[in-house]
Amino acid sequence: MAEEAVISKFPNPFPRPKTNRGWISWVMTVDHKRIGTMYGITAFVFFLVGGIEALIMRLQLARADSDLVSPEVFNQLFTMHGTTMIFLVVMPIGAAFFNWMIPLMIGARDVAFPRLNAFSYWLFLSGGLFINLSFAFNAAPNAGWFGYANLTEVPYSLGDNTTFWLIGLQLLGVASLAAAFNFIITIINLRAPGMSFMKMPVFIWMSLIVQILLVLAFPVITVALIELQFDRLYGTNFFNPVAGGEPVFWQHMFWLFGHPEVYILILPAMGIVSEVLPTFSRKPLYGYPFVVMAGASIAFMGFFVWSHHMFTVGLGPAANAAFALSTMAIAIPTGVKIFNWIGTVWGGQVRLQTPMLFSLAFVALFIVGGLSGIAHASPPTDAQQQDTYFIVAHFHYVLFGGSMFGLFAGVYYWWPKFTGKRLGETLGKWHFWLMFIGMNITFFPMHWVGLDGMPRRIFTYPADSGWETINSWSTIGAFIIALSILLFIVNYFRTWRREPTYEADPWDGRTLEWSIPSPVPVYNFKEIPTVEYLDDWWAQKYPESVNAEPRERSPGQPAPAGAEDMLPLNGQDVSSYGASSYGDDEDHGIHLPDKSYYPLIAAVGFAFFGGSLMSAWWLTLIAGFIMMFGIMGWIFEPVNDPPPEEENPGGHPEGYSAEAGH
Repeated sequence: MAEEAVISKFPNPFPRPKTNRGWISWVMTVDHKRIGTMYGITAFVFFLVGGIEALIMRLQLARADSDLVSPEVFNQLFTMHGTTMIFLVVMPIGAAFFNWMIPLMIGARDVAFPRLNAFSYWLFLSGGLFINLSFAFNAAPNAGWFGYANLTEVPYSLGDNTTFWLIGLQLLGVASLAAAFNFIITIINLRAPGMSFMKMPVFIWMSLIVQILLVLAFPVITVALIELQFDRLYGTNFFNPVAGGEPVFWQHMFWLFGHPEVYILILPAMGIVSEVLPTFSRKPLYGYPFVVMAGASIAFMGFFVWSHHMFTVGLGPAANAAFALSTMAIAIPTGVKIFNWIGTVWGGQVRLQTPMLFSLAFVALFIVGGLSGIAHASPPTDAQQQDTYFIVAHFHYVLFGGSMFGLFAGVYYWWPKFTGKRLGETLGKWHFWLMFIGMNITFFPMHWVGLDGMPRRIFTYPADSGWETINSWSTIGAFIIALSILLFIVNYFRTWRREPTYEADPWDGRTLEWSIPSPVPVYNFKEIPTVEYLDDWWAQKYPESVNAEPRERSPGQPAPAGAEDMLPLNGQDVSSYGASSYGDDEDHGIHLPDKSYYPLIAAVGFAFFGGSLMSAWWLTLIAGFIMMFGIMGWIFEPVNDPPPEEENPGGHPEGYSAEAGH
C-alpha cells in the first residue's frame, strides 16, 4: 500500500496508446524488435551521410591540385566520415542485430531492461544528431576522428568544432554502456531452460564478448574525453606540454580503447557469418568450441596490442618489441576462425544465395585485410607505412570488406524474420557483385599508392607525383559502391510493396529464431522453449542428425520440413500464429512491458545537459530538470501487474518480471 501511495503522487502524464500502431507507439515503444528496427534505420541514414562525405573526399582526390573543397572542409569531411562510420554506422547496426536477435536466439520474450534499452537508442540518436548539428554552425569537427593532442587543444583548435565532437562521443558512450549492461544481463539470465553457455549460438557468444569489450573499453575513452573537455572548457592542461601535460598520454588512452573497438566492430560480423555459413552449407559449424574460444581470445588479447598504433611515437625498442610480439600472436585466434569457416563450407551442400555470397566475401576480404595488418606488426615495416594510404587500404579491408559485408549478410539472412518477406534475390546479387567489385577497385589500389609514398590525410597532391591515375580509379570504385547501395534501397522498396509470404523458416535454419512465425509475434515465443542441443531447432527438424527421437512441438511453432500438418517449408500455414510484432498485442494473454515516454525524455534531457556545458548556465539548469523529470517518471511510472499464471501461457523465464522494464 505504501508503494501505491508513492506512485499515486507521480501519475503518468502521458497516456499510452491502446494499439501497437501509429508513430506515437514507436516513440513510446520498449519492444526490443522495434528498437532494433529504429537502430537499423537510423544507422543506415548515417551510413548514407558518411558515404556522401567519402564521395566528396574521393572527388577532391580524383585529380591532382584539385580545389573542389578547401583544406578546412576536407578536414571536417575526413573527421566526420571516420567518426560517423565507426560510432554512428557499424556499431549501431551491430546494436540493431543485438536488439532483434539476442532474445529470439536465446528463447526470451524481451531483453532484461526494456526501458533502459529504449533509453540507449534515444541517447544514441541524440548524440548522433548533436555531432552532425555542428555542420549547421559551421563548426564541424576538424581535428581527425582520432582526436590527437595537440590538434585538439585550444591554441590549435579554436571554436566549438572539437567540443561538438568530444561531447557527442560522450553521449554515444553512455548509450553504448547502457545497452551493453542490458545485453550482458539478458544473455546470462534470460536464456531458455537447457541452453547452457556451450549450447548458445555463436552469434550470441560474439554478442556477449562485444558487450564485455564495451564495458571495459568505453570508460577509458570516456575518461580521456572528460580530460580533453576540461582542457578546452575549464583551462586544465592534461595534454598541453607547455604546462606539463603529455600529448602521448592521449594516444595511449585513445588506442587502449581504439584497438578493442576494432573487435567491437568486427565480432558481430564474425558472429553473423558463423550462423550463415552453416545454414547455407547444410553442415554444423566446424569446430564450434574453437570458434568460441578464438572470439574470447581475440577480445582478451585486444587489450594488449594498442601500442602497435604508436610504433613511430618513440616508445623505445623494448616496448616496440613487446607490442610487435602481441600483435603477431593475436593473428593466431583470427586464423583459427578463418580455418573453421573454410572447414564449414568444405564438402557442404553450398547454396550461393545472397547471404552466403556476402559471407564468403567477408572471409576473403578479411583475409586480405588481415594479411596487410600482419605486415604492420613489424616496427620497421610499420615505420614506412604508418602515415601512408597503405594503412587506409588495410583498415578499410577489415572494417568495410569485413564488418559491412558481414552485416549485409545478416540483413539478407534475417530480413524474412524481420518482415515476413525476402529481399529480392536478383537485385541482392547485383548489390553484392557491384559492392564487391567497387570495394576492391576503391581500396586495393591504395596499397600501391601508399607504398609509393602518398601520405594519409592530405587534401590534394602535385601533378608530378604519379598518384593521379590510381586515385581516379579509387574514385570510380567509390561510385560503384554508391550504385550498389542504391540498388539495395531499390530492393528494399520493391520488397516493401510486396505481400508478405510469412515464411517462418525460409533458409532451413538451425537456431531458435526460425522456430517462430515471421514476422515475429509481439511476445516472441508463445511458450518458452526447452533446449537440448546446440542448434536445437535443427535437432527438432532432423532428430536423426543427433540420434534422438522426434520431439513434440510447442504451440505456435512451425512444423519441421516434411510434417504432414503443415505446408512445405517455403509456404507454411500461418493461420494460428497470432499477432505480428507490429499489430495489436491484445488477447494473447502474455504480460509484456508497458510502453513509456520517459526513456525519451531522460535521453533528451541528458543530451541537452551534455550540450549545455558549452553554453549558458541557465540552459544547463533546464536540461538537468528535463533529465531528472524523465528519470523520476521512469522510476515511479505505474506498472500493470502480470495476469495470473493460468492466464499467462508459457509464463516467463525465471526471474522475469514487469519490474525488469525499470
